[in-house]
Amino acid sequence: MSVISTRKRRKAEINIVPLIDVLVVLIFFFLVSMQFRNLTVLNLTLPRVETAGHEEAPDRLEIAIDAEGQFFFNGDPMEMDALTEQVRLYGQANPRIPVVIVADENSFLRHVTYVMDLARKSGLETIRLQTR
Repeated sequence: MSVISTRKRRKAEINIVPLIDVLVVLIFFFLVSMQFRNLTVLNLTLPRVETAGHEEAPDRLEIAIDAEGQFFFNGDPMEMDALTEQVRLYGQANPRIPVVIVADENSFLRHVTYVMDLARKSGLETIRLQTR
């Protein structure tokens, strides 16, 4: 007589709960690390309106420094003295306005530190460096 085993074989199954956990962690990681960029480089010619009201104050000050050391205040080229005066005026008007420094990677560190020091002297404490 032969003995035949009557054990049942387990059915193969895939447990997807750990896969869902990993997927949720990846989604959170990508949401946290996403960069929301402002598209400020648009080649537009805006129309002029003679009867327009007073322009509202900007929500941030953007100071750019190119590789040659030229300063740009909210997109307009500006010398050091004029930049100092503009930042001081904005600091007096709204000390909570954030300052975003956009510096070329080949610009001198002294220009970046000058702008940071200028902002702090003007009472502006929220300073950010923009990177790509």
